[in-house]
Amino acid sequence: MAEARLAPHQERARGSGRAIAFVDETGSSFRARVASTWTPVGHLPILRRRDKRSEVSSIVALVAPYGSRPARLYSRHREGNFTSQDIIAALRYFRRKVGRPLTIVWDGLNQHHSAETLDFVARHHEDFRLERLPGHAPDLNPEEGCNGVVKAELRNATPDSVAELRASFVRLGHRHDVLAAFFLHAGLRLTALP
Repeated sequence: MAEARLAPHQERARGSGRAIAFVDETGSSFRARVASTWTPVGHLPILRRRDKRSEVSSIVALVAPYGSRPARLYSRHREGNFTSQDIIAALRYFRRKVGRPLTIVWDGLNQHHSAETLDFVARHHEDFRLERLPGHAPDLNPEEGCNGVVKAELRNATPDSVAELRASFVRLGHRHDVLAAFFLHAGLRLTALP
C-alpha cells in the first residue's frame, strides 16, 4: 500500500499546534455476538445470552501522536443513540483529556453537522476545527480499527454493563503498537506533531 502524504488539514494542524483526533461512533449490544468457536470433540459450546436487548453507543477519539506522546484513545458511552448534545459533551471531554486544541476528523453523521454542533464549534473555534472524511470511506479513518478490535473481543461474549464495554476500550488504549498500526492501515504516516 502506498504511504499517504499529510493532507492539507494535517499540515494546518501541525503548524497550529493542534492535536489531530479521528472520531467515530459505534453501537454495541448486550446480546451475544456469535462467531465461530471451538470446543473439545464431543462437547457442544454453551453460549450464555441475556434477554436484555439494550444497545450502547460509543463515541471514540483516536488521537494522533504529538510531541513525545504516542497515539491515544478516548471514549464515551451511553445507552441509546447519541444526540447533538452528547456529541458536544464528547468534544469537550476529548479537548480536556488531550489538553490542547483539536482538529477533529470525522464522517458525515447528521449529529456531527447539526446546527447545534456547528454553533458550538463556531463559539469555540480556538479549541476545535472540523474536517470531514469523504462519504463511504471508512478505510480512511484509523479509528475504525479500534471499533473492530473491541467488537472482536466481545464475540461469543455478552458484556454485563457499559463499564465492561468501556474497559475494553481502556485496555485497547494501552496497546500503543496496535493504535499505531491503525494509522498505517489507513495509509497515514506516523510523524509526531511538535
